Amino acid sequence: MTQPGARPPLPPFTRDTAIQKVRMAEDAWNTRDPERVSLAYTEDSRWRNRAEFPVGRAEIVAFLKRKWVRELEYRLIKELWAFAANQIAVRFASINDQPIRESDRKFRWPLGPRPADHPGLTDLGL
Repeated sequence: MTQPGARPPLPPFTRDTAIQKVRMAEDAWNTRDPERVSLAYTEDSRWRNRAEFPVGRAEIVAFLKRKWVRELEYRLIKELWAFAANQIAVRFASINDQPIRESDRKFRWPLGPRPADHPGLTDLGL
């Protein structure tokens, strides 16, 4: 049975559909739209981010709003790490906790989804 609001591709995953699902999630995060991002998680979702523990979509939205007020140059790259018929594991990189020089930035695209020709984590040596 498909859950209401479920977005294809749905399990069972192939390598191609798992990669597609990961990229869709990356693109959503790169919109920096807390409401849109929160819809990818269950109503009772539990997160941990450093010392914060948001529970449920409303707290997730509030957390993301605070996050993106501070992280003005936020960019995210996700890559498929492993998958099974109904599971996907990703690796990702998105932030620096310390200020960095512009010349040290590896994620270089205008705010929004990563362009198709921008290198991924493996291509960047990460």
